[in-house]
Amino acid sequence: MPPPVYSAHLGYMFNEYALEERFAAAARAGFGHVEHPGPYALPAARVRDICAEHGLTFVQMALPAGNPAHGEKGLAALPGRQEDFRAGVPVGLDYAQAVGSRYVHVMSGVVADPAQRDAAWQAYIANLGFACEEAGRRGMTLLVEPIGAATIADYFIDHPHKALRALDEIGAPHLKLLFDAFHATNAGVDPHAFMAEHADRIAHVHIADHPGRHEPGTGRFDFKAFFSVLERVGYRGSVGLEYIPLAGTEPGLTWQRAFA
Repeated sequence: MPPPVYSAHLGYMFNEYALEERFAAAARAGFGHVEHPGPYALPAARVRDICAEHGLTFVQMALPAGNPAHGEKGLAALPGRQEDFRAGVPVGLDYAQAVGSRYVHVMSGVVADPAQRDAAWQAYIANLGFACEEAGRRGMTLLVEPIGAATIADYFIDHPHKALRALDEIGAPHLKLLFDAFHATNAGVDPHAFMAEHADRIAHVHIADHPGRHEPGTGRFDFKAFFSVLERVGYRGSVGLEYIPLAGTEPGLTWQRAFA
């Protein structure tokens, strides 16, 4: 079985370096694909040039996620924030096009008040539909990623089946699932079975060992079985390494030898 094509998640990996320097560090470590949910601190033209200089493909990023100082992790499901969300859609899509990002993730955001859940769903579907229309005009693919409470408390799209429900309601061919095997495991979902059943709806994959969210080999997750599923279903995307390096990024990359 050939090893997957890995994408270095520069939000988690190579944090020993400033953001601009992480691209070169990833290339030195042998990566050809990179991703980052919020690269906006760097001008898009600069990211494009860095990727070109180092032979990197930018795989995945997110639309503007709001104000992190206020704990915002996306705006799509926040009632009353429709104008803010929709103003950020062209900003994010323009940036993604400029850096050549293959996919753009629409983060739902945090909804802590249970009484707002119905209003949040309505806002989320309306905003996701708007983003899909804008992306469709540009020939771009959007992603929905379920993120569990163990990672982000009260994140609105917190379960894979909730994400599938959103995909069903929108019904757009260019809206796909970003499937994170770690988040799925935390949610009590069998990631191997889910991947096998819904592979046609999954455009991008994230991995981290469980528990701990560190490199493969630091926990109990069966990566060989998971990679076998990816091969069996014909998954052709890259596998994003969204894990927390246990003792530095470069030293921790030795786990890849097990799948070389």
